[in-house]
Amino acid sequence: AHENTNLQPQLPPVEQNYGATAAHVRQGPSVSVSEKGPAKRDYMIAAVLCYANLLNFMDWFIVPGILLDIQKYFKLSDGDTGLLQTVFILCYMLAAPIFGYLGDRYNRKIILGAGIFFWSGVTLGSSFISESYYRIFFISRGLVGIGTASYSTVAPTIIADLFEEGKRTTMLSIFYIFIPVGSGLGYVLAAGMADVTGDWHWAFRVTPCMGGLALVLLILLVPHRTQRRTAAHRALSISGTIRVAAEKPGVQRTAKTTWCQDVISLAKNWSFVWSSLGLTAMAFVTGALGMWMPQFLYRAQVAQGTVSPCLQKSSNSSNSLIFGGITIGTGILGVITGAEAARRLRKINNKADPLICATSMFISALCLYIALMVAETNILSTFIFIAFGELFLSVNWAVVTDILLYVVTPRRQSTAIALQILVSHLLGDAGSPYLIGIISNAIQAKNACSFQWSFWSLQYSFVVCAFVGVFGGGFFLLTSFYIEEDRKEAER
Repeated sequence: AHENTNLQPQLPPVEQNYGATAAHVRQGPSVSVSEKGPAKRDYMIAAVLCYANLLNFMDWFIVPGILLDIQKYFKLSDGDTGLLQTVFILCYMLAAPIFGYLGDRYNRKIILGAGIFFWSGVTLGSSFISESYYRIFFISRGLVGIGTASYSTVAPTIIADLFEEGKRTTMLSIFYIFIPVGSGLGYVLAAGMADVTGDWHWAFRVTPCMGGLALVLLILLVPHRTQRRTAAHRALSISGTIRVAAEKPGVQRTAKTTWCQDVISLAKNWSFVWSSLGLTAMAFVTGALGMWMPQFLYRAQVAQGTVSPCLQKSSNSSNSLIFGGITIGTGILGVITGAEAARRLRKINNKADPLICATSMFISALCLYIALMVAETNILSTFIFIAFGELFLSVNWAVVTDILLYVVTPRRQSTAIALQILVSHLLGDAGSPYLIGIISNAIQAKNACSFQWSFWSLQYSFVVCAFVGVFGGGFFLLTSFYIEEDRKEAER
């Protein structure tokens, strides 16, 4: 869309609703924000980006879906198994700031295409690694994380540039629905392919083919250069707030800043800082759940005597399939519920977004703790409380991104997203799977080797996640103290 910036200086600022559910823009008779709504091509581009996001997270969660098979194949301890996902996350988060910097300054289509091609190729190659070369398998997962980072930092900013206000938030909500949906499908794909073929390696040969289709669609539909919104356009970010100001002749519209200057500016934005720490707690919990929950459910069933210990080459994958289905269903429902709750509550409270995130984190932590405690006696209740825990975690996905996009100026958004990825993964899911595995190993080492202690060790380790979830809720509460001031600063 092309914004009209030739506006009369005497017009006062026009305030709008903002965030995940901004409605229609109130415009004066002489204010034109866009000449027309989004074209069909814009929706097609968004669809391609959503499809690629789906593949990103499917590939991300293939390993947890067949974790027991991989652990037996490479003869890994709990600690080493957790390290497998940690390597992926570490490479992902370290690469994110680099691609964030590039995404704010260079051609985003090329960055997206290169990333999809790279992670698809490495994923396919990892399916041919034999049991003698487990270190190469670890390295391959790290390389996939680098390719994934190039996509995750850039794609949301393109969607934010394609759509105005309420439509933009709707499209971002749809985009982020594919995080839990892709994660769940990753479990289903991995477990299904292992069951059908009898060989877990085939799970890594499906997403690369789907990635090839995404690359072709990206080349055909996404323009070589996408128009970026800048502060000069005054249709700032997803917030839906428009401030009309006069432009002085001869004044440079958008001052270029260095990456360090952008980082310093973001560090002074307390809404961004506290919401990023809240997201870090979310990442810690989801990373640990995603990696270890199917394994935890299996050990709980063995401890109860309802399932025989898996000693054969290929293990029963029903827990991965069920957990994947729960992740898909709760993810879709959670993201939609979060966006709708934000839309309704923001009408009566401008701090609704961080308060929604805080409440959902507290409830999720409670549900997770109950799920852990009842796992030894009732596996059905465990599934139910895990579902509620994941549901309330999923409420926050689109809302947290929404907060970032209306408290950060558009020309710093890719950098902000990259920094948020770096912090949330460095302190979150980069270490949580490994930490859970290390604690489990330590508990097992001090007790008799038995299936009962194998379950208890993982159960006690998971309690850490419940406490981290409570801290996450506290961080979002702190965000609510600063969000109004930072939003207004971003509008200026």
